[in-house]
Amino acid sequence: MLIREGREGLRERHEETQRGEIKQLRVGINAHLLSGEAGYRRAGIHQYIAQVLRYLPVNEGMEYVVFTRHEADFLQRAGLTAVSTTWPTEKRAARIVWEQLLWPWQARQQRVDLLHSTAFVTPLFPPCPAVVTVYDLSFLHFPERFPGSQRWYLTTQTRRSCRRARRVITISESGRQDVHRFFGVPLSRIDVVYPGVDAIYRPYPVDEVNRFRQGKGYGRYLLHVGTLQPRKNIPTLLEAFARLAEPDLHLVLIGGKGWLYDEIFVRVQALGLAARVHFPGYVPDEELPLWYNAAELLVLPSVYEGFGMPALEAMACGTPVVAANSSSLPEAVGEAGLLFAPLNVAELAERLTAVCHDSQLSAKMRALGLAHAAQFSWVRAGRETAAAYHLAATATGVVEEG
Repeated sequence: MLIREGREGLRERHEETQRGEIKQLRVGINAHLLSGEAGYRRAGIHQYIAQVLRYLPVNEGMEYVVFTRHEADFLQRAGLTAVSTTWPTEKRAARIVWEQLLWPWQARQQRVDLLHSTAFVTPLFPPCPAVVTVYDLSFLHFPERFPGSQRWYLTTQTRRSCRRARRVITISESGRQDVHRFFGVPLSRIDVVYPGVDAIYRPYPVDEVNRFRQGKGYGRYLLHVGTLQPRKNIPTLLEAFARLAEPDLHLVLIGGKGWLYDEIFVRVQALGLAARVHFPGYVPDEELPLWYNAAELLVLPSVYEGFGMPALEAMACGTPVVAANSSSLPEAVGEAGLLFAPLNVAELAERLTAVCHDSQLSAKMRALGLAHAAQFSWVRAGRETAAAYHLAATATGVVEEG
């Protein structure tokens, strides 16, 4: 059979598999990166795992056993069995021990046919075939920005997991190409499952948005959403913002403190922006759509992203997006946003000025953004993940053991 690549190929092969004789498939899913507490860890990977679990199709020859530290309401539905643990797996060391030793034992007890590691690493000795999801390879692109032990573990174990897995799932085509380039995994064994956009991200009534803006007291503001860490490239954003001749314009950076973030605060002081740059920290999920709605635009200057979910969320709210033309961000933004070279301060300042002052451009970007975001669906993400399970369960041939 010819191997078809990309999303169309994934759907066609899934349909072919569905026409065959397949027994009930029992999939064991490692969801220990689901966060049980409000905070910045509920962003990114947590959201992707939670939404895929919500929309995995049931009653299609599949049932799921979800292994997690914290049970969640959305896991209480037909076709899903939640298995929790008292192990403190929110701590990295405990999570590694759990996924390498306890998870394989629990999977045997639950008689699963296929394992899905939803974050980078599968067990060294899995009891059955495995699928692994890789969100980004930042530890390879920027190794100097990770502690040595963490970098070693992620590099060696993600490589091993990808090479041995029946299927590898990435969240962008850029990520797919990275896994192929760094680890030598054939493209035919890597599936792209794009994230979707939750229904809470939508244009809100003007009166409600104005009340929210007035309540925050910032007036007009540009918005950045993301954990404070080096690859977010926030110093470049601060330099560009400082060039804008608009003293009434503010910059709001939503997100928790990650690592190596001190330079950001030093740069704010050095540029004399302390009164105009604000750090609300983590923002609850239900409040984030209003932050998007009230912003003049969202800016994502990252030098590297696995996908860039804030871009989709902002566009679904009708907010223009300016983003770096690096890694997966052009996929997230499509033709709806403006791109710039990630280290070009002047170009970023020019893009920000254009959107803030050209009402026709801003209106066009809003319309294009709404249409672009509408193409991304969590329902489709759930179905495409299930399709990858079917492909893994019916795969033949030898998977590299290196």
